Amino acid sequence: MTQARESTRPHRPSRGKYVPKRKVCLFCRDKIDYIDYKEPAKLRPYITDRGKISPRRKSGTCAKHQRALTTAIKRARHIALLPFVTSSGQRVVPTG
Repeated sequence: MTQARESTRPHRPSRGKYVPKRKVCLFCRDKIDYIDYKEPAKLRPYITDRGKISPRRKSGTCAKHQRALTTAIKRARHIALLPFVTSSGQRVVPTG
């Protein structure tokens, strides 16, 4: 009764879905249990150029280490080892 309609558009070959490479938590790989807030050099790769903490999907850390990393970054900011905002990320407010 009902016939399947054939489309008039030519069929494009599919490219397949993009599958990103699985990121591995560097802290799990190196078997690091405690993330030390007194070492800002180890924390800097996990902060964006604007001074924000990078998310898990971008940094590749596991949930356990992301929570510890966030705490360490906040502690390092509080005692002025890391900046809250970088110099390029500051807003200029006109006066006058």
